[in-house]
Amino acid sequence: MKILCTLPHYFKPASGFYGSARANPQARVAALTRALEAIHTNFGYRQGLLNAQTRQLDETNGRFGDVADVVICTTKGAHLIGDLPGNLFTEHQTDADPMLLGYECHDVLAGNHGEYDYYCYLEDDLEVADPWFFRKLAWFNSKASDKALLQPNRYERTTGEPVHKLYIDCNLRTPELSGRFQDVSVRPKIAASLMGQSLMFQRVNNPHAGCFFLNAKQMETWKKQPYFLDRSADFGGPLESAATLGIMKTFNVYKPSRENADFLEVAHLHHRYIGRYLEFQTRPPFPFRILRPKDS
Repeated sequence: MKILCTLPHYFKPASGFYGSARANPQARVAALTRALEAIHTNFGYRQGLLNAQTRQLDETNGRFGDVADVVICTTKGAHLIGDLPGNLFTEHQTDADPMLLGYECHDVLAGNHGEYDYYCYLEDDLEVADPWFFRKLAWFNSKASDKALLQPNRYERTTGEPVHKLYIDCNLRTPELSGRFQDVSVRPKIAASLMGQSLMFQRVNNPHAGCFFLNAKQMETWKKQPYFLDRSADFGGPLESAATLGIMKTFNVYKPSRENADFLEVAHLHHRYIGRYLEFQTRPPFPFRILRPKDS
């Protein structure tokens, strides 16, 4: 398997909702380093099992033939690239508007079409920690066709709150925000079984997860669309649109239902909600109130 991962990365110390505008560079470096390490340790070829007799490594997980390439797109020198382990990525420098940097990632993906099995976009604070992630995607498409795209559920974790794991991309309070671009009544649910477990996947009015993962056929389909690389900001804003708008217009997007939300998931390493935006009560079902975000 060959995968190409592209990440937009921008940092300018400030105060704001998005991680790129936070004041703490150390936290940003730690999160991005962890995201890079997760890609290579779970999907790269440098894996092995100690063999005490031969004093060599035995092939493990069938990974010796795999390739996991990472391209980080930056702009105008506003980044923390110099503090990252340089052997884990290639930098793609641009002069793009920082808010549109995600579309530069799309351009990189399209420019490499035909070279990889999966084409991926991840915001720079997401960790993919499941080694079976792409096998699950391939299994899902074998059941649902390449017209369907499975998005992961994005979560935050902590041990300092009553809720230790919080899935953060809930349904939108105003469904029409995405209703202009998708019809969730078309094949709204897909049921399947795997390893003796019944699973459910459903169309949702909030397909956003800060990332997407396309197989080669899906990438080919998407890049042929007239709106590809249109740099639209019509879904929430330019950052959300880069992660979600194009795929939402092209595919029937699903997420694992909440009963099996952890079937496919990614960790959000910079807490936007836990400990910053929400305050929980201590008893189930953990009522919460919304706070003014704390800068970090």
